[in-house]
Amino acid sequence: MYESDVFSVYPRKVEEGQYHADIIADNALTSTLDGHKWLQQGKVGTQYPAFSCGVPISNTMYKMSVGEMMQQMEKGSTWRTALHATGISNRDLNYSILLSLGWMNPEVSKVSLMKKVKNGKIVQDDGTGGSWPVLTDRAVWVLGGWQVYLATGDKQWLKRCYEIARHSLMQDEATIYDAETGLVRGGSSFGEWRDGAYPTWMEPSDVAQTMSLSTNAIFYRANEIVSRMAQLCGDNTSATHFEQIAYKIKTGVNNYLWLDEKGYYGQYRYGRIYPIVSSRSEALGEALCVIFGIADNRRAQQMLKTVAMNPYGVSCYSPQESHVYPYQNNAMWPGVQAFWLWASAIAGNPQVVTHGIASVYRTAALYASNSENVDAMSGIRIDGGDKYNMLWNVAGDISIVHRVLMGINMEEEGLTIRPFVPKAWSDSKQLTNFKYRKAVLDITVQGYGDKVSAMYVDGKRQSGTTLSASLTGRHTVRIVMNGEFGNYEILKAQPVEVAPETPEVYFEGEQKLAWRPVAGVKEYRILRNGKEVSVQPNKATGNAYMIPATRNYTEYQVVAVGENGTMSYASKPMACGKRGKELRYEMSQFAKVAGKGKYVEGERAVEITNTENTRIDIEVDAPVDGIYQVDFLYANGSGNVSEGNSCATRMLWSEGRRQGCVVFPQRGEGMWGEWGYSTPLRLHLKKGKQNLLLIYELENDNMSVKNENRALLSQIRLIQLQ
Repeated sequence: MYESDVFSVYPRKVEEGQYHADIIADNALTSTLDGHKWLQQGKVGTQYPAFSCGVPISNTMYKMSVGEMMQQMEKGSTWRTALHATGISNRDLNYSILLSLGWMNPEVSKVSLMKKVKNGKIVQDDGTGGSWPVLTDRAVWVLGGWQVYLATGDKQWLKRCYEIARHSLMQDEATIYDAETGLVRGGSSFGEWRDGAYPTWMEPSDVAQTMSLSTNAIFYRANEIVSRMAQLCGDNTSATHFEQIAYKIKTGVNNYLWLDEKGYYGQYRYGRIYPIVSSRSEALGEALCVIFGIADNRRAQQMLKTVAMNPYGVSCYSPQESHVYPYQNNAMWPGVQAFWLWASAIAGNPQVVTHGIASVYRTAALYASNSENVDAMSGIRIDGGDKYNMLWNVAGDISIVHRVLMGINMEEEGLTIRPFVPKAWSDSKQLTNFKYRKAVLDITVQGYGDKVSAMYVDGKRQSGTTLSASLTGRHTVRIVMNGEFGNYEILKAQPVEVAPETPEVYFEGEQKLAWRPVAGVKEYRILRNGKEVSVQPNKATGNAYMIPATRNYTEYQVVAVGENGTMSYASKPMACGKRGKELRYEMSQFAKVAGKGKYVEGERAVEITNTENTRIDIEVDAPVDGIYQVDFLYANGSGNVSEGNSCATRMLWSEGRRQGCVVFPQRGEGMWGEWGYSTPLRLHLKKGKQNLLLIYELENDNMSVKNENRALLSQIRLIQLQ
């Protein structure tokens, strides 16, 4: 079925070096890797669809996955993340619902979805800098809610979802939408942990400014869905609005994140005043762009060739960071792999699909469970112990059968069946007792190929492949495949690539940019204001670049290029030409200070909360007409850097218009004397004195379980750019 230099998958076993997993029966397997084994406990009964085909390992993997899914229901009828975990993240829940759980158990999915709603809006998962809006992928909830509606046709559920989704997306539009690019800000949907996913110099406020591929793919689809929800609920004005936002996001992704020289979408836009695009690929985001139709067919085909297909499966990111322990960096997640092979089926490459199925089966069989993740280089499970039955990996394993081999695709008009069947699965495949709205279906797919040759319902040939959403009762469906593939390009798995370390850059004097040599590097690319201005060979000592004299504010960065062509993250932006271009005002000029003893710096800093200093009038004096970057020196000790939900935000106004949202992420638990800069905004200021307003508005309501929206403000800073 699948054979490579590192492992092979056969109809009844998986082999890898000295280890092997053997299918004893459809309901049992044993593995010589640490003695893992699986035996079906009890019977599934008629609650869930049953699957059988001529490939025993597929039958066993499906039964194991359905059994593990049943173990993932907590008391109170909600899904949980893993076997020994409690609760579930919003992203894990909704990716699982999207892959297969939305129809496997819509009622449990509904209850779980509503657990992720607070005050009529979607809750963002805890994470970097205190959650939203540093992390912003909560809109994935909309995709899960819509999938449940498609599976059930429940109009009341649709109306409920619409109100929640509409309020949430309107809040997001006010806080994270960038009108210039059409993109939304916030960290990667599958990069909530900063290690490996971002350069080490980036602070939470920097993550908040990124425009990430996976998050923007989610927001495109979420706005598209909410537009349709609005139409179905009779709100045509909102339908038009959300449709326009979706179009702008899709256009922005293709205009700003696509890398022609790489043949895939970049991981995210990042930087400070002059952002650039990360040259890394991000597998989940790439897959979502294919599945949601952001990528056209030409780009989808290019991505199959250029996104690294590693021996044990597609890595979350590529290339990897050498100094970071595997988790999302240097890791294969079966859930991500499931989305990638789904996208590969849409793009139509049987070899990539087969490799993807084999990667999921290999991990699940050797460890006798849908484990969380494996090291991309060694294939060894990461952080073992309590990571069995990982829900979205379970859902992904089920999706191999439902989404790919049987071609289940739910749409408003009905259930469309579009199987993609590699040749190894050419025997007849049966999915029985599949429940769709008020119908029960027994589906057979015969043969292999990339298109349906004929479809029969209750023995009668149909003109298309869509079953009506109004179908009731039990029916038999027989699909005959075309026995061929339009795309059979041979693609080989590539070794895992490692990026050079990010250069550490510093000034030597006022006009010399210098950096220490990085191992394994052939050259360095020097960027000025985000554009390449020089390429220099690596030297053992004396790596430097002479900066041309300038009075304009300018940023420089350095990118290391490895011998194999892989590129590091860009170094921390280094600013020059600031003399006479930077203005600072103490915030104590404009509001009462926090007070002696309340905080470390309480005598000179202004406290903002959701009740204190909710409006601050700030008078600034611009020396000339021009474009200025405005940010604040602040502290937020409401939680640590990597988790929590008490990120503070405020709206900044000038000339009677809201200019945007300023974000004050957490900087460390209790660390009210740890200062850093907020996210910036660009404003056009007229010469002379004028007022800026910093206001707490309804859209600034955050995710804090402690109802904290707190920061200390020391200074406001204005940098003249133009």
